[in-house]
This record gives sequence, C-alpha cells and structure tokens, in this order.
Amino acid sequence: VAAATETNAPPLLRSQLANVPGVARLTLNRPVQFNALSEELLEHLQRALDELAEDASVHVVVLDAAGRAFCAGHDLREMRAHEDVGFHRDLFARCSRVMQTLQQIPQPVIGQVGGVATAAGCQLVASCDLAVAADTARFATSGINLGLFCATPSVAVSRTLLPKHAFELLLTGDFLDAETARGVGLVNHVVPADELAARVEALAATIAAKSPVAVRTGKRMFYRQLALPLSEAYAYAGEVMATNMQAEDAREGIDAFLEKRDPSWKGR
Repeated sequence: VAAATETNAPPLLRSQLANVPGVARLTLNRPVQFNALSEELLEHLQRALDELAEDASVHVVVLDAAGRAFCAGHDLREMRAHEDVGFHRDLFARCSRVMQTLQQIPQPVIGQVGGVATAAGCQLVASCDLAVAADTARFATSGINLGLFCATPSVAVSRTLLPKHAFELLLTGDFLDAETARGVGLVNHVVPADELAARVEALAATIAAKSPVAVRTGKRMFYRQLALPLSEAYAYAGEVMATNMQAEDAREGIDAFLEKRDPSWKGR
C-alpha cells in the first residue's frame, strides 16, 4: 500500500472542472503511495467536503485520483507504526466520518475511478453517490487476505451491492473487474480509459444543468427514505414533493415546460 516516502506535494488537490461551471474536482494526490488514506489525506478530504457543503456555487463534486491507482485503502505502514487501539479507533472514526460526509453534503459526488480501488478505496467508491470506472479499473475488499476483515468498508459496500455479492467480496478478497462491478451495482458506467474524463464531465454537466434546489432536495430525500419503512417513506416523500412545489425553481420549471422554453433556474 504505502510503499514509498511522502513528497511535499499536498495530499489532496482541489480545482474546478474546466469545461463545466459549478463542478468542483477533488483529486487524491498520493500517487506513489497509490493514494492510500493517511491521516493527513483524510483530514484534507474532510475539510474540503465541509467547505464544499457550504458553497452554493458548487452543484456537483467529482472525486478522482492522481496516478495509476484510485485508492489502495488505508495506509498500512502508518497503521502498523501505531500499536495502540486508541489510534486505530480514531483513524477508523475519521474515515467513517469522511464516508458519511460524502453522502451528507448537498451536492452529488461522482467517483471517477481510473485504477485499482481496494479495501477503504472500494469503500470510497461505494460511498460516492455515482461512479464511473475505466474498463481497466479493479475493485476488492482485500483486508481479509491480511487477516483483517474489512469491517468499515463493509458498511458502504453492503448498502450498495446486494448482500450476497457484498459478503462474497468481503470474505474472498477477490478482485472484481470493472464490468462485474457495474453488474453488481458498485459503479454506474464503464468506459475505455481514454474516455473516462469525458464521460464523467458529461455526467457532471447533465446534473449541474438541473435546478440546484431539486438536486439538493433529491439527494437529501433519497438517502433518508431508504432508511424508512415503506409507508413512512411515502409520507415523507409526499411532504418533500409538496414543499418542493413551493420553490421558485419548481414553478419556473413547470412554466417553462408548458411554454415550451428552457427554464432559467434561480436556485430558490
């Protein structure tokens, strides 16, 4: 996992998607260490997500990675350098907070997976709202091969894949190729590696062009209703739609449809 000396480069880069307004890009930037999730990288990622959550000008977030790997999971050298259980508890709590924040921020997060995603890296993909993978990407929850069950990754993986697929992945440590990952629901799309950036850009542009009110409302509602019994989910969904109907964007969108013109979103 983390097999080389750290450089002075920042572990996380933040930029704007050049061709699509309203889309922020976060780039894991520990390519020599296969973007392993060190304490420092988790801290930077948490801070960036918290800041983006408050930025109304950002409508979509793209999460990608520098180098050949997407993310090799936790930094095993860092973990072995600390023997006390308190350090490990804190580390996994920090990582869990990052994963939950990905789904809690109002903007949809698209994972752009160009390489291997293992253990907590696979968890990172599962925690993104959407994911697009290169056809060369591979996925595994490989802790089991080291005598360590991927317990925290299992939370995201089991909520993304069907249970039997998730449990087999967790028990075997075997790799899934990109097409298999798409088939079991871990990623949305698989494209040739040289088309990955363009496919993600197109998906981000499609979402960024929608009403930010509807997108924010939809993301919050989608995850909350999943945890509710059916009747409560419908009651909650009905209230969300009734409230959404009062938004200026909803009135504008319906009027634009009836008048056969493009809507002009206000974000209200």
